[in-house]
Amino acid sequence: MAEKVLILGLDCAPPELVFDRWAGDLKNLGSLMEKGIYGELESTIPPITVPAWTSMMTGKSPGTLGFYGFRNRANYSYDGMLFANSLYVKEDTVWDVLSRERKRSVVIGVPQTYPPKPLNGCLITSFLTPDTTCQYTYPPELRGEVEALVGEYLIDVDNFRTDEKDHLLRQIYEMTERRFRVAKHLMTTQRWDFFIVVEIGLDRIHHGFWKFFDKGHRKYQPGSKYEGVIKDYYLYLDQQVGEILSMAGKDTAIIAVSDHGAKRMEGGICINEWLMEKGYLILEERPREMVPLSNVKIDWDRTTAWGEGGYYCRLFLNVKGREPKGTIERSRYDEVREMLKRELEDLTDDKGNHIGTRVFKPEEIYPVVKGVAPDLIVYFGNLRWRSVGSVGIGSIHTFENDTGPDDANHSQHGIFIMKAPGIKTRGKASGLHIMDVAPTVLHLLGLRIPEDMEGQAIEG
Repeated sequence: MAEKVLILGLDCAPPELVFDRWAGDLKNLGSLMEKGIYGELESTIPPITVPAWTSMMTGKSPGTLGFYGFRNRANYSYDGMLFANSLYVKEDTVWDVLSRERKRSVVIGVPQTYPPKPLNGCLITSFLTPDTTCQYTYPPELRGEVEALVGEYLIDVDNFRTDEKDHLLRQIYEMTERRFRVAKHLMTTQRWDFFIVVEIGLDRIHHGFWKFFDKGHRKYQPGSKYEGVIKDYYLYLDQQVGEILSMAGKDTAIIAVSDHGAKRMEGGICINEWLMEKGYLILEERPREMVPLSNVKIDWDRTTAWGEGGYYCRLFLNVKGREPKGTIERSRYDEVREMLKRELEDLTDDKGNHIGTRVFKPEEIYPVVKGVAPDLIVYFGNLRWRSVGSVGIGSIHTFENDTGPDDANHSQHGIFIMKAPGIKTRGKASGLHIMDVAPTVLHLLGLRIPEDMEGQAIEG
């Protein structure tokens, strides 16, 4: 049993870099690995920020949470979309459970915490906050304390999908420095039993600079001045981690964790272009230039399916009696869905090579399916290719992102490292899942784990 639990959230940190490629250079994370247990942490399906962090902090699957990405269908209309902020989190988070047990929490930068909700402790919201003119702290007066310490608190960089790389890099470092300065301040000025700080900088630097260090990347540029940027940032972040660890106390359990990993992006699959080519999506008029699908008129009376872009694809079927102008008879729903699944799994790259696309049916991967889930969840090339939702591209394959330059996609496994008082085993562990983190925190603090948590405590 630990007196306290400290979580260092390293958004997007992949095991291939932390455990393998740069393990010998990351002294502080390496020390945690030597003194505790570590292993690949299987993320949610899909492995993206929302729902992954909330799944981690609740011990519940996306199906139970009822959201499957940043934007979700609010209903079965064609244009009703909602943004999954904290108001849509109906399940208890770790700090909700701890608040009832009169334990105090400090929560910094955990995605899907805006707008801030009350807790026993204090909270600073994440990069999903619109901007710092909004109320981004709980209690509200904490905001003044933060700004007195660092000036403007940077919740995120302006735009990580940009060709202005020098500006992006400066922002990432400035954001990280301010976040950790606030974290170190609150570690010493607040009484806490549970402390979590999540840094989004790794995610931003992966998406912005991956092609400069990965020689296997289609757009690798040998000799670029940015070739060492990602490693340098890892070393800087490891230094910040070390400073936090030095303040934690010997009876504090330490967990370093990421919500998913990262891998190079080969290109994009234009899902709606593919659906149009197959006759599943019919437009009233094809655009002459690239535009979002929402900007064109769809002939819903003749359309079978449409898709959304992102690091993974959400495919929706136009079902009679469910969608306003459904075309698929309910009796044929399973047949049509299975046909689409097979055809998507057969996708090839621009040279005709099979890319290994994986397609999931929500009811087969979640114990319960709440909200309006996609009919199919698609990993193009097993996440080597992103989904491009725009139309007017004129091709199924693209090597330019429709939302701006982006070098990396997310991968299914993140990292988990734990050093805790009384830990019985050390070394590499297997079978770890993102939903195991919340019950692990409660177990470390000697508290009962709610029966409805879907994960299991990692005891070591």
